[in-house]
Amino acid sequence: MVDKAFKNTGVGTEDLIVIIVYLVLCLFVGMWATWRTQRSSVSGYFLAGRDMVWFTIGASLFSSNIGSGSFVGLAGTGAASGIAVASYELNGLFCLLLLAWLFVPVYIASGVYTLPEYLKRRFGGSRLQVYMSVLSLLIYVFTKISADIYAGAIFIQQSIGWNMYVGIIVLLAITAIYTVAGGLKAVIYTDTLQTVIMVGGALVLMVISYIKVGGLNALYVKYPNTIPNPMVNNSDCGMPAGDAFHLIRGIDSDMPWPGNLFGITILSAWYFCSDQVLVQRSLAAKNMSHVKGGSILAAYLKILPLFTIVFPGMISRVLFTDQVACVDPDVCQEVCDNRAGCTNIAYPKLVLELMPIGLRGLMLAAMMAALMSSLTSVFNSSSTIFTIDIWQRIRPGASDGELLVIGRAFVLVLVVISVLWIPVLQASQGGQLFNYIQSVTGYLAPPVLSLYLSAILWSRTNEQGAFWGLMVGLVVGLIRMGLDFGYGSPMCGEEDTRPSIIADVHFLHFACILFVISLIATIIISLLTEPQGTDHIPRLTWWTRLSNVERVPFKEEVAFQEKCQANANAAYDLEEQKPQVPLPGWRKILYLICGYEPPKRSMALSDDEEKERKRVLTSIHEEPKWKWIVNINALITMSIGVFLWFFYS
Repeated sequence: MVDKAFKNTGVGTEDLIVIIVYLVLCLFVGMWATWRTQRSSVSGYFLAGRDMVWFTIGASLFSSNIGSGSFVGLAGTGAASGIAVASYELNGLFCLLLLAWLFVPVYIASGVYTLPEYLKRRFGGSRLQVYMSVLSLLIYVFTKISADIYAGAIFIQQSIGWNMYVGIIVLLAITAIYTVAGGLKAVIYTDTLQTVIMVGGALVLMVISYIKVGGLNALYVKYPNTIPNPMVNNSDCGMPAGDAFHLIRGIDSDMPWPGNLFGITILSAWYFCSDQVLVQRSLAAKNMSHVKGGSILAAYLKILPLFTIVFPGMISRVLFTDQVACVDPDVCQEVCDNRAGCTNIAYPKLVLELMPIGLRGLMLAAMMAALMSSLTSVFNSSSTIFTIDIWQRIRPGASDGELLVIGRAFVLVLVVISVLWIPVLQASQGGQLFNYIQSVTGYLAPPVLSLYLSAILWSRTNEQGAFWGLMVGLVVGLIRMGLDFGYGSPMCGEEDTRPSIIADVHFLHFACILFVISLIATIIISLLTEPQGTDHIPRLTWWTRLSNVERVPFKEEVAFQEKCQANANAAYDLEEQKPQVPLPGWRKILYLICGYEPPKRSMALSDDEEKERKRVLTSIHEEPKWKWIVNINALITMSIGVFLWFFYS
């Protein structure tokens, strides 16, 4: 009966068993990690108690970055235009090291949970913190969550044959269970499992694909001849790029070299160094050696997608030219239900056509792992931002219990929004998914990177310069994004009637321009306005990260802390007056389901104990031996990255 249900997709009983076993194993690991998590404290839930080791940090960094959207998007763009899209992965290698060596030491030294919280401590006030919180949540919903769900839907429809909504809701339900219950530790442990499955499955499919096409040398020969039939209006649309096997391309190409070298670097640096989803993993590390070790492992893994995803995407075009590379809208509609093109089915097509029974189930499980790892990461980071940066402003002095409940509830809200967003994605997405993600990011992210770089590297940056530099960049970016999506992209054979600012300025070039505009605005406005006192910035910039000087908080911080303390003391006194009675049965069941562990009553920490706790949490000390080891490995990783750039340039 199962085989009959899946006869149109080639998925058999063995594949279904593998998928079910994977889902059960993933849920088991998530719940196991849940019970090992300190679930009664904000630090335990949102930062995994800050005791994660380098292997789990690196695996989580990689799996959080490589979601199902990456598999579908990288392979699809590789099929469409060649290996230049791998520049995002190779640039990411260097940005991961930048994260560990430049950004994280400042974030940890400042003692923050979220990046918007860092801005509050660095500049004072609240508008930067609130703005960045809202912007981050919007980016997560409309690019990260939506893109991964859309890519997951493609896999479920193309490969498994499940009803899209049923499959997505099942996956979202499983990810929400252990994200809500266990917090960041459960997410990181399941990410580690999913990284092993993703890498293993991708390597198996890579080997099978290379054998099927005859090896890389055969791919070099066959790819230039992958001309789809029929063509449209005797145009050259759909023709394989002549520079398909080059990372560095001409200024008029689909991936111009200035945008490749500088624009992608800006987007990658924002993503890895100033985005809560990735940074939060590093903040959970035991110490700086584990922070750097995790980034090095993730950087090594970033070498793989060129060979395990991009090249297989090109192989898919060779093997299934008329379907993957179709340009006739009517043909594309029939093949993949998308008149804009079918390159997004390149990777699912390989899974469906090449993987033997059983291994196909492993690969589908790997795709589910990619989807789930990305979603869990976004869910956890989103709940952290909402709880720390938004809810605490609404409810100063909220107890750890209240914050944890709100954080869990917000994850469920995101799940609902994600499901409701699926029809919008079906109607709006087309063409190359990966380029869509990067273009939207290119309109919103450069001002954010400019903000964090100036905050960390230039002590003279003040709140006015930071805020208005960000606003200038936002306005310019939104204008370009509105024009871009308002005009749309011309179909194959159609005349390009878009304004020159869209048609002639590649989105990667625009990202560079936007970054420079925001940085200049920040510098000029900071210089023209009153500088903030240097007594506010100890341990908040690169130059003061090791300072032992006691930082003087801003007046708003003091007022907010006093309000929080007063509310907390009142709540504590009220709790102490209550008689200790056993919890009712319904509440015990609710706590069990949510994985919530009520905190035990204890005396407040003394001033000395509180200082020692903060010292441990903000320590960026490194043992000399491990410092040498991670530095040498960083040099080796960068050398491999530079070699690949030159070899495929």
